[in-house]
Amino acid sequence: MTDLTNTVAVVTGAGTGIGEAIARALAKAGARVAVTNRSFAPAQAVCDDIVAQGGDAIALQLDITSRESIAAGLDSVVAQWGRIDVMVNNAGISGEIPFLEVTGDDWDRMLNTNGLGTLMCMQEVAKRMDATGGKIINLTSITGKQANATFAHYSASKFAINSLIQSGARSLAPRNITVMGLAPGIVATPLWNGVVADEEARAAKMSAYEKRILLGRVSVADDLAPAAVFLAGPGSDYMTGHIVTVDGGLVLV
Repeated sequence: MTDLTNTVAVVTGAGTGIGEAIARALAKAGARVAVTNRSFAPAQAVCDDIVAQGGDAIALQLDITSRESIAAGLDSVVAQWGRIDVMVNNAGISGEIPFLEVTGDDWDRMLNTNGLGTLMCMQEVAKRMDATGGKIINLTSITGKQANATFAHYSASKFAINSLIQSGARSLAPRNITVMGLAPGIVATPLWNGVVADEEARAAKMSAYEKRILLGRVSVADDLAPAAVFLAGPGSDYMTGHIVTVDGGLVLV
């Protein structure tokens, strides 16, 4: 098991779903974890539970669409623990719109949140990683490898994140900062409630996806957490600029 004792980690969008699972797994591995979320209450609830189980965590309100909010949140982490070793850029939005119906506003909201938001988080944390360097882990998606017809703007935002993983790895290597990606497939999280509001339609969509997954089931957030812990630990020290796919084999189909 990866030992992250004395590691300081920040996870964005950690109030629920994949971000929550990753924050909990990092804390279980011994990391001190800043649980950040756009809405504070979910972050505080996750933080409180981590602390109740013997972990070390703080909760912060952080909006990835605001550079000021990102900077203030990261400064709070440094003030609390003296440094940042790992940042998991998980926060983002999704949405399903037929290709011919995607508007400029739809595009701007998606790319500004997922693309520009990730870039600003990478820039701000790189400025605060000390001389020993650090690790940046960006959550991307298999739709950043194979675009989906009804998720055009979302897929484009994930292709953008994939580009940032590569350009960030090249740019930040002299600072001893590595940049890796983690690409989920279909994950049953609350995010899907906003994508497909109707419960029956959502279940039907999940069932259709499930039939295409080689391992026979839709993933859950906890399926991603072990890979994130590995990427945060010393086992990934000689890895940068690549994407680890955890999708049950869906992208191969």
